[in-house]
Amino acid sequence: MAYLDQIASPTLLIDEKITRANLEKMASKAHQSGKKLVPHWKTAQSRTVGNWAKDYGIREVTASSISLAEYLCGQGWESIHIAFPFNIREIPRLNRLAANQDISVQVVNAATAKALAEGLTEDVWFFVELDAGYGRTGIQASDEIELEAILTHASRSQHLKFKGFYIHPGHTYYGKDTQKIHKESQEALAQMKAKYLGRYPNLVTRLGDTPGCAVMEDFGAVDELGPGNFVFFDLMQVQLGSCLREDIAVCLAVPVVDIRKDRKEILIHGGGVHLAKDVLIQPDGTKNFGEVVLLTEKGWSIPNHYSFVKSISQEHGIIQASEELLNSVKVGDLLGILPVHSCMTADAMGSYLSLNGQKIDHAEGAR
Repeated sequence: MAYLDQIASPTLLIDEKITRANLEKMASKAHQSGKKLVPHWKTAQSRTVGNWAKDYGIREVTASSISLAEYLCGQGWESIHIAFPFNIREIPRLNRLAANQDISVQVVNAATAKALAEGLTEDVWFFVELDAGYGRTGIQASDEIELEAILTHASRSQHLKFKGFYIHPGHTYYGKDTQKIHKESQEALAQMKAKYLGRYPNLVTRLGDTPGCAVMEDFGAVDELGPGNFVFFDLMQVQLGSCLREDIAVCLAVPVVDIRKDRKEILIHGGGVHLAKDVLIQPDGTKNFGEVVLLTEKGWSIPNHYSFVKSISQEHGIIQASEELLNSVKVGDLLGILPVHSCMTADAMGSYLSLNGQKIDHAEGAR
C-alpha cells in the first residue's frame, strides 16, 4: 500500500534518503577532522534510525535520559552517554543498565558525584559538564573547588570513573556568533585537558551542538563531536544557517478539514500535540509554526509559493495560504508541514512512517 493511502490523521513522515545523507555528511566531517562522532539521539530516538547510523561508522550514541538509554540498550552500541545532569534518584536504574551496557553520565556538582560513588554497584563513566556561557547547566571551568571535590569522590569509588569534559554551547541556537562561541568552547576544553591530562592520561573532551558542528570546519583539539538535531534538521536550523530546507528529513502529514478562501486560511488537523509549540518570528512579526510542502508519491516537494502555519491550538492548525495553494487544495487532501523543531515534533508524535509505508520506531511511542 502506498504510504499516502495509510494516512488518515496527523502522521510524521521520515525520508530515509535525506536522513542517511545527513548522517553520512556529519560522519564524514568528523572523520576528516580526526574526531569521533557520538551523535545525540534525543532527536531521532529510534533503534531503526540508529541502525542506519551504524552504516556510517557511528558506534557510540548519546541519550537525553535514562529512559532513552534503556531503550537503546542491547542494540549493539559500544557505549551510551546520558547527557543530562544525573538525577541521583535513578541510581538503581543506572546500576541495572550498567550491568549489561558500557554507560556514562554527566556530573555537574559534588553532591551527585558523592551519591554515585556511594551507590554504584557497577562500573560507570562520567563526564564533567562545563558551562561555556550558555548558563543552563554545567560548572564554571574556574571553579576548581567544586571540580576537585567531584574528582575526589570519584577517586574513592571502585565503580565511578572519570572520562573527561563535555560542553554543549546551546547559545548558538539563539543566532549569536557561532564562530566566536565555538572558539571559546574549544579553548575551554583544551585548557581543561591540558590541566588534567597528566592525572588522567585517557581523558577525552566532547563538544556538541548542531549549529556549530554543521557550519564549522575547525574543531581544534576537541576529541569528540556530539550534535543531535543534524539527523533530521528543521526550520530553526534553516534560519540559523545550518542547512537548507531540502535537508529537512521529517515532515508532518496533516489532513485539510476546512478552507476559508475569503481569509486565505486552511484549517488542518495538526496542532500543538503534534507539532509542539516551537515558533519562529518572521521579519514582519508574524508567527511561523511550520511551513507547507506538497506531498507526492515519493515524499514531498517545496513549492515555489509560500504558505505557513500561523497559529495552533491543541488539535487545530491554521495555515496562511498562498493563492496557488488555495486554488489547488480541497477538504480531505493531505498537506505536509516542515517542523520548526524536529526533536519536539518527533517526541510528540512517537513514531514515523517511511516513504515506503513502513512504521519506524520511536522511544516515546514504545513507552
